[in-house]
Amino acid sequence: MAEVGSTVPRRQLGRYLRELRQQSGMTIAEVAKRIERGATTLQRLETGQADRIRLWDIEALCQVLGADATETEALKGLAQQGNMKGWWHEYGDLIPANFDVYMGLEAAAVSLTSYQELVPGLVQTPDYARVLIKQALPRTGEPEIARRVEMRMHRQILVNRRAQPILYDVVLDESAVHRVVGHRRIMAAQLRHLADVSTRPNVTLRILPYTAGVPLGELSGPFSVLNFDDADSGEPEVVYVESYTGALYFDDADSVERYREAHRALRQVALDPQRSRDLLRQAAREYDRER
Repeated sequence: MAEVGSTVPRRQLGRYLRELRQQSGMTIAEVAKRIERGATTLQRLETGQADRIRLWDIEALCQVLGADATETEALKGLAQQGNMKGWWHEYGDLIPANFDVYMGLEAAAVSLTSYQELVPGLVQTPDYARVLIKQALPRTGEPEIARRVEMRMHRQILVNRRAQPILYDVVLDESAVHRVVGHRRIMAAQLRHLADVSTRPNVTLRILPYTAGVPLGELSGPFSVLNFDDADSGEPEVVYVESYTGALYFDDADSVERYREAHRALRQVALDPQRSRDLLRQAAREYDRER
């Protein structure tokens, strides 16, 4: 039997098409009629189950649904991505660099299991986020920086909302506590915020201390495992591994389980949630004293 590749690009394409259609207020039948395609074809596109995707259809859908130029190019790029075991999304290749593919996955997930070496975006303070974004985009103007900070803060509703917040289980390397982002006042505020967020019932945060050594025998780098928990759709879990120039997505069972095992190993030797909070608050006090 041929090995089934990653369906992440097609599923992401479907999500964005469905969101655009819902925003337009039109039904699947209405949109399908306008692009002269069958309703079943459009439904398969929206659910990521289309075996063959025609760029003409994507262009027509974007026009009917009022997608802007960036969205249109991004959706066409997703449509062209190959069905590989691991989907490598290089920033700025077929998909515009300022179109965040990952956000669609994150918004659809019901749980997120993660290992990080910097404070992750879902629990960053605005000041911490602003420093990182400005350093990553040194030639970007202040209005665009402010827009990106606002977008990152908006993502945090996934953790903070009252109804069905995402279940967030993160192991954070101790280096994130000591690596100064911006200045000490920013770090003190960020670590206090982390400690406070970790008291939420849907958030589990553990610090991986330096004393734990290298539990996996090698450095894995940051990763996230997203679970969608929808038995009806059969949508598989997705592993997201980000690098400086792009991101790798896996949804094959072997890769997902390997990263699941890695997270369990890191979690086992990390500090428990209370000791992690104590470390964060103690470090915040030290940053305050050293200002």
